[in-house]
Parts: sequence; C-alpha cells; structure tokens
Amino acid sequence: MYAVIQTGGKQYRVAQDDVITVEKIEAAAGETVTLDKVLLVANGDTLALGDALTGKTVTAEVVKQARGPKVIIFKKRRRQNSRRKNGHRQDLTVLKITALPAL
Repeated sequence: MYAVIQTGGKQYRVAQDDVITVEKIEAAAGETVTLDKVLLVANGDTLALGDALTGKTVTAEVVKQARGPKVIIFKKRRRQNSRRKNGHRQDLTVLKITALPAL
C-alpha cells in the first residue's frame, strides 16, 4: 500500500514507515503532523484518486529538523573583472510516515 502526497510544491510516493526529507515544516522533533494533500492511494490493484480522497490525510512524525548541503552560486562576467560568490543551505524536515488513509 502506498500514497502520493504533495508538500512544499513537490510530490512524494510514500508507504508505511518510510522516512522522507521534505521542505521545512514548522514542527518540533517528535511532533505529529498531518499531510492533507493526498493525490493518490493504492492498495494492490485498488486505486483511489481525485474526489474519492477528499478529507483523507497521511500522518507523519517529525524525526528532526535538518539542513541540506551547501550550494555555491558563482557568477562571472568575462573580461569585466566582475564576479560574485554566494552560498545557500536549504532548511529541511525529516518525516517518518506513520499512517496512510484507508481505501
């Protein structure tokens, strides 16, 4: 059994006890969050999507708040002695899926 959920503008295929990394969700480690944008639920040959999933939620536990790897942004314009260097680290949340909606 698996579900497709949407959070942070991205879609994830999740199953029971999966650990996924998503964009930051405001919750402390150990808290339970509900993800209400469920796009699809499948159990073997049975498939539910669209209006059949209205009100269905996926429950997850926050494992930890983390940060992604550092990304270097370097821009250079040739022959102008012009260059710029920046860095960025994305804030992430690690979730463990605890419950999927029933069909």
